[in-house]
Amino acid sequence: MAIFTNKSNRRKFIQNFAGTAGAIATIGMFQPLSTHAKNKSLNLALLSDTHIPEDVGNNYRGFYPYENLKTAAEQVAKSGLEGAVITGDLARLTGEPGDYSNLKLLLQPVTEKMPIAMALGNHDKREHFLTAFTTTTGQRQALKNKYVVVVDHTEIQLIVLDSMMTTNFTPGFLGKIQREWLTTHLESNKDKTILIFFHHSMGDSDNDLLDVDRLFKIIGPHRQVKAIFYGHSHVYNYDTREDIHLINLPALGYNFNDNEPIGWVEASFNKKGGEFTLHAIGGNKAEDGMKKELIWRS
Repeated sequence: MAIFTNKSNRRKFIQNFAGTAGAIATIGMFQPLSTHAKNKSLNLALLSDTHIPEDVGNNYRGFYPYENLKTAAEQVAKSGLEGAVITGDLARLTGEPGDYSNLKLLLQPVTEKMPIAMALGNHDKREHFLTAFTTTTGQRQALKNKYVVVVDHTEIQLIVLDSMMTTNFTPGFLGKIQREWLTTHLESNKDKTILIFFHHSMGDSDNDLLDVDRLFKIIGPHRQVKAIFYGHSHVYNYDTREDIHLINLPALGYNFNDNEPIGWVEASFNKKGGEFTLHAIGGNKAEDGMKKELIWRS
C-alpha cells in the first residue's frame, strides 16, 4: 500500500484547525494543493467504536478501551498517513465530559501528525463532544442539531453524517433535514468520488439505521457515491447494495463476538477504488495484515 511518508509534504496537508464547533469552519485536512496536483490518492486510518471511558480501568469482556486506543493511536501516529476518520461511539456509554477529555488526550499523538474527522454514535452526547472538540476538521454544515462535515481532497470528498438520535438509544436516524441537505449537496457535487461516513449499521433490525431505505433512494442514482463506512455492530465486514460498497469497520474498544477482530483499518483511496489493510490489536487476529481491494461502480 502506498503511504504518504514525505514529512515536508505531509505538513502542507496539515493546516491549523480553524473555526469553532458552533459555526461552519473550513480547514485544509485534505485540501488540494497546487504543488500536489499529481497526488490523487488519499491514505487514511479508519477507526470506529472507541468507547473511551472516564475511568481508565473500565473494561468489557476483558477488553480495556482506553488501552486499546492508546495502542492504536501510537500505530496511526507512526503510519505516515494523511488523516483519520472515527465513525462514532467515541465515548463509553453516555458521552460524559470525562470520556471526551480522555479521548482528546489519547488522540494527541495522532492530532500532532494529522487531522481527524469524527462522527457521532448512539453512545455519544453531542454537546459534550462539541465542548471538548472546539475545532472542526473540514467544513461543518449549518444543520440544526446535527454534526455534519464535508472534507475535500483533490479528487475525493468525504461526507461525515450524523446518525445519532439521542444518547444511549441504540437505533440511528438521519432525519428529513439531513436527507434533504444530502440530496442538494450531491446534486451540486458531481465531479468528485464521494465516500460517506456515519455510525449506524444498515441491517433491518430496530437497532440499525431506521431510514436506510430513504438514504439509498437518495444516493443510488448519484454514481459519484462509491462507498459507505460505518461501525455500530462491532463486526468487520464488506458488502454491497446497489453497487455501493458497504464497509463495516471493526470496533476498537471491544468486540461482542470472539470471532471478530479489535483494531483499525488502513485505507488507500483513489478514483477507481480502494485498498484496505486490517490492523488487529486484539480479539481475533487471524486476519491481521490482510488486504481487501474494492473497485468503485462507474
